[in-house]
Amino acid sequence: MRVSRISLAATAIGTLLAAAVATGAAEATPAPTAPRYAPAMVTALARSLGVSEDAAVAQLDHQAAQQDELTALARAGVTTDGAWFTPDGTLTVNVSSPAAAAEVRDHGLAARVPQRGERALGRIKASLDARALREVPDGVTSWSVDLPSDTVTVHVAPGRTSAAAASFLADAASHGSAVRILRDGQRLAPQATVYPGSRMTWTNSSGSWVCSVGYGAHDSSGRQYLVSAGHCVADLTDLYYGTAHFAKGVHSRYVLGSRSVDMGIAQVDSDDSIATQVGTWGTGANVAVKGSKRAAPGSALCKSGQTTGWTCGAVKSYNVSVTYTDEHGGPDTVVTGLASSSVCTQGGDSGGAYISGNQAQGMTSGGPTGQQCSGTNSSGSSYFQPLDDALSYYGLTLNTN
Repeated sequence: MRVSRISLAATAIGTLLAAAVATGAAEATPAPTAPRYAPAMVTALARSLGVSEDAAVAQLDHQAAQQDELTALARAGVTTDGAWFTPDGTLTVNVSSPAAAAEVRDHGLAARVPQRGERALGRIKASLDARALREVPDGVTSWSVDLPSDTVTVHVAPGRTSAAAASFLADAASHGSAVRILRDGQRLAPQATVYPGSRMTWTNSSGSWVCSVGYGAHDSSGRQYLVSAGHCVADLTDLYYGTAHFAKGVHSRYVLGSRSVDMGIAQVDSDDSIATQVGTWGTGANVAVKGSKRAAPGSALCKSGQTTGWTCGAVKSYNVSVTYTDEHGGPDTVVTGLASSSVCTQGGDSGGAYISGNQAQGMTSGGPTGQQCSGTNSSGSSYFQPLDDALSYYGLTLNTN
């Protein structure tokens, strides 16, 4: 008979520590002011950026203030066409006219009237998605809308390309200067890995597998779900935390060798729960989850996963498509709808939680094969499934702290 409840940290990293409550304090003693950001995030971000912790906090504050102004622009009826942070920390907003650009500047943001913009580039990128989903372009590693360059950027692995890739690249080149082709890609793979027992595990005909736990959410009836990378729950099998069963996969949009979106959900057992805090692997206090507001490209970002722990970097792009290579001889798979980042990840981090400030961003999907991470190293890259898209698709509400 089961007599205890399992409270899983958002990335299944261990037991959460209860905060001690002091009693008998003098009434005149003021309550301590809670920090705006989790100290662990500030420490890791400062180390990743090579700046002081005060400078890291200032950057987070500056980014949050600018994103609030972007929200205010939308409320004021200003139509925008994509926004991103420049390396110096300025939020730049695409608009369609000089008049709209003036309104953007009145809100303290930078403005640009682009040749194309996010929506036009999105249509080009969608046509490339359709092409790739008909025939996997082996050797083309990823393609996405890149707002700063106002192009769809295609990354190709060095070496000989397949016939399907050559055809894909010809289609891409037909769009002229709207598409930028870079031969600097690395072969990519989803980051689940065979492992004899670990954080979130399951078993199928190929052996025992491990991923990292993502976010908890609920439906309108209050049923609790784990929102995960789709390839972590693709078999719809029983999921374990250590030796304890805590959830069962119920839906995934990931199919090996086929048209895929890397999102999926598992129903959490009635006597278990997923905490509304992201664990930081001993680098400091856990990070409370306050919402799932999407961070603009260029925003600071950290992730927690069972292989590399707590690593930080920045958001790069959204609406990214990749070609994942199966390291075990299976077919390659085109995955659409991802986001890219400069956060370092490795195999087994899949499903782990990305967070910016206190806003949940998504779950690890994949990254370059053979990539090595160390401590809070952010000199890497990874792809994650945006959380807001998964919540919307499955009609779920994020559990918040």
